[in-house]
Amino acid sequence: MRPPSPGYSITVRVEVPAATTATAALTAAVGSAGGALTALDVVESRTDRLVVDVTCDASDEAHADRIAEAMSEIPGAVVRKVSDRTFLMHLGGKIEVNPKVPLKHRDDLARAYTPGVARVCLALAEHPEDARRLTIKRNTVAVVTDGSAVLGLGNIGPIAALPVMEGKAALFKEFGGVDAWPVCLDTQDTDELVEIVRAIAPVYGGINLEDISAPRCFEIEARLRELLDIPVFHDDQHGTAIVVLAALTNALRVVDKRIEDVRIVVSGVGAAGHAIIRLLLAQGAGEIIGCGRTGAVHAGQEGMDEFRTWIAENTNSARLDGSLKEVLAGADVFIGVSAPNLLTGEDIATMAKDAVVFALANPVPEVDPVAASKYAAVVATGRSDYPNQINNVLVFPGFFRGLLDAGISDITDEMLIAAAKAIADRVENGQLNPSYVVPSLFDPGVAPAVAAAVRGVATTGARMLPATPV
Repeated sequence: MRPPSPGYSITVRVEVPAATTATAALTAAVGSAGGALTALDVVESRTDRLVVDVTCDASDEAHADRIAEAMSEIPGAVVRKVSDRTFLMHLGGKIEVNPKVPLKHRDDLARAYTPGVARVCLALAEHPEDARRLTIKRNTVAVVTDGSAVLGLGNIGPIAALPVMEGKAALFKEFGGVDAWPVCLDTQDTDELVEIVRAIAPVYGGINLEDISAPRCFEIEARLRELLDIPVFHDDQHGTAIVVLAALTNALRVVDKRIEDVRIVVSGVGAAGHAIIRLLLAQGAGEIIGCGRTGAVHAGQEGMDEFRTWIAENTNSARLDGSLKEVLAGADVFIGVSAPNLLTGEDIATMAKDAVVFALANPVPEVDPVAASKYAAVVATGRSDYPNQINNVLVFPGFFRGLLDAGISDITDEMLIAAAKAIADRVENGQLNPSYVVPSLFDPGVAPAVAAAVRGVATTGARMLPATPV
């Protein structure tokens, strides 16, 4: 059973006899069922009965049911209600729109809306380049998805994708001060999706593509970058690649190896895997072997699309063939962006001494982190309940903050590498150890550092948007 997680937190309202052992019995019941108690609050008291809210973490929905059942079996206990705290957080959605200007009387209304707003409209009709100065455009990003590849859930569609996009928008605001809004499109036709985004682009200062399946996502991003004069960033590709490079930079410092000298195996050659391989090569990585469902990718294989062909032509120079487990033997680094439970601890044992393992499939990684840690020197996952959480939240708020502030429309490899270095540098030498190779998601210095790195990159050849007066 997986460890309890806040993602499966419940609050059980239970009525028990008013005995001195009442709360102790509840605590014991949660513990006996394997739950992690986080709060216990008496909400009602009578001479003979207590009503208590018991809050705890479970490992999944079935486990939550077992915890509630354990409390119901206490003599004299009655479970009144079980509340799923994750669903409670999502009631009514997680974001809202708030005005930035006062609207208290007719004078305010006359300037914010009619008749005064007409003057601003006419000014923009004559000088559309002033939209970044006079509208929300300068600080607004569209979070665009078609719901075709949501988290590890697959093609669940735009409605089911909305809670993820809301969360993304909330993170943009919380960590980067960027106003983002979900745009969940009910089409998976590439041409139609590109045209819709092109048509709505005037409102936004940037486009963040999210959870769009490969290989369509590559074409969609490339076409939009060609069509639009605002930055287009597929976070599943580039955000993942940036944070992986940052974590690998520090992990290699821990094991005293150089990126030029290590052999890296990447499991998953879709959007994230392709971008990771591309960025690692740009940073000077020596030998990389990409693995798909059927094993190692190499030149000469048939039936590959242009993106997998690029991987085949630029990696695995020795043309190693075989399964993921076979090519992993002797490797220094494993990076998984694929599927759960592909490997065991014994597979990690076949890797080189002081191996680095990034098992990033979510919510269940490619290999159990506890099993991997018996053999690897550094282990990281995408989960919040293990050390070294590799998460794109470290990237996209600051990256877009830098793009919007600088008015940059083109995104270059130099920017991606600079962002990775900024994240890696947030872990100082005195902090670096096998359990801390990336900064905390709540480190307030990460987003400003990433934004500064993006702004500071030389933009030779990049398109610059019109300067925006402060």
